[in-house]
Amino acid sequence: MPIKNQIQLITYPDSLGGDLRALRHVLDKYLAGACGGGVHILPPFPSSGDRGFAPLTYLEIEPKFGSWDDIRRIGERFDVMLDLMVNHISRHSAYFQDFLKHGRGSEYADLFITVDKVWPDGDPPQEEVQGIFLRRVEPFSTFEIHHTGEVERVWTTFGRETPSEQIDLDMKSPAARQLLEDFLVSFSKHKVKMVRLDAVGYVVKKPGTTCFFVEPEIYDYMEWISNLARSLGLELLPEVHAHHSAQYRLAERGYWIYDFILPYLVLDALLYKRSQKLKKHLLERPAKQFTMLDCHDGIPVKPDLDDLVEIDEARQLVEVCLERGANLSRIFSTTHRDPSGFDVHQIRISYYSALGCDDDAYLAARAIQFFAPGVPQVYYVGLLAGVNDVEGVRLAGGDGRAINRHNYTLPEIDEAVQTPVVQRLIRLMLFRNSYSAFDGSFQVLQSDDNGLRLSWQKAEKTCSLHVDLETGRSVIVYVDDAGESVEYCV
Repeated sequence: MPIKNQIQLITYPDSLGGDLRALRHVLDKYLAGACGGGVHILPPFPSSGDRGFAPLTYLEIEPKFGSWDDIRRIGERFDVMLDLMVNHISRHSAYFQDFLKHGRGSEYADLFITVDKVWPDGDPPQEEVQGIFLRRVEPFSTFEIHHTGEVERVWTTFGRETPSEQIDLDMKSPAARQLLEDFLVSFSKHKVKMVRLDAVGYVVKKPGTTCFFVEPEIYDYMEWISNLARSLGLELLPEVHAHHSAQYRLAERGYWIYDFILPYLVLDALLYKRSQKLKKHLLERPAKQFTMLDCHDGIPVKPDLDDLVEIDEARQLVEVCLERGANLSRIFSTTHRDPSGFDVHQIRISYYSALGCDDDAYLAARAIQFFAPGVPQVYYVGLLAGVNDVEGVRLAGGDGRAINRHNYTLPEIDEAVQTPVVQRLIRLMLFRNSYSAFDGSFQVLQSDDNGLRLSWQKAEKTCSLHVDLETGRSVIVYVDDAGESVEYCV
């Protein structure tokens, strides 16, 4: 079955009530119609770190979250998306632990990328290391093999720790590809509908390149895993934070992509009462996208917005967010920062807080997202109009991403759902999911720079969104089943 053109929820397995059983309860009680597109459950697997993104295996569900039975039960009513971290696996996984014991004599040794696989002498030139798109100070970690005392240097793109908690997989290896096949087969058996390919841009390591979104090799990999997924009845969503042109090249090949540009441009439009850049983007972007405003990481800036916004404008928007409580994710690679020194990768803040907790502005932002072509996703904190969780950052040992990762108890959810802003948002979600014109044709209508007008039409059904950026107020005008024109104040 194709992906539904309805809104999806994004949530951790334990963020809405504490576990998967509670998540199913929340979906059934509050969101049955609002999240008709399904639910993206962030990694529910046993993990040694990075809140699930350092998985030990994908063949099990972390017992404190529930079981595969819980995933299947959710999948009976909602399409389920899960993550597959195709670039890495935990150093505490059985696979890497065996490598740590036996070194290159391990049956799993070929899963991992020892540095000599890329540079045969095992000594990568410093200028090539500096050219890599880094996610940590150095993309390698050193480990001692227990049985021999030998030292092995392996590729580790991600991880706050040294040595890293996340060990890269060698996607040239038949063993690694077989492992991913085993994981995807398991997903298919447990009613999973969609798989997000997390960190897929990093899977190709090639000397003399940035080792990020290396072309044409990345397309060979995507063709392999797409054919495999298709044979199992799974849809794929590649996750690539890159210059928008790289995303668009994926779209040209028929792949789903994320609109990582939209969150920034919507925020810019509402903060500075201007729509020119946003309208240009909506006219030029591919339609086959997943849209979002917020997520478990942050609002993308570089490299996603490179060549789309001026650096001085980006600095100004970042400063506003900092004044409203944000913290920042930085680009490690000095060679990939702007020459001026601007190095903001993502802005970590709740989207509601970024808009000054202004209900009208927030609903306008969601209305713009829902009218943009594509499959909308709403992050659970955004669904509940959550504010910055400063205490959460402290409890997470200073991890700035925790500012937008609050775990809600069932009483907190019940309270939040009753607030006017969330009631208005759910009403808007129900409209987006049920009105047939969103399966028709899209237009960006003429408007002044301080306004935005978007429309959809399918047969006799039409709806248009009118956003007054000066006030933040938005109105939808649509034709109802009786053929009458109805005005709906969002």
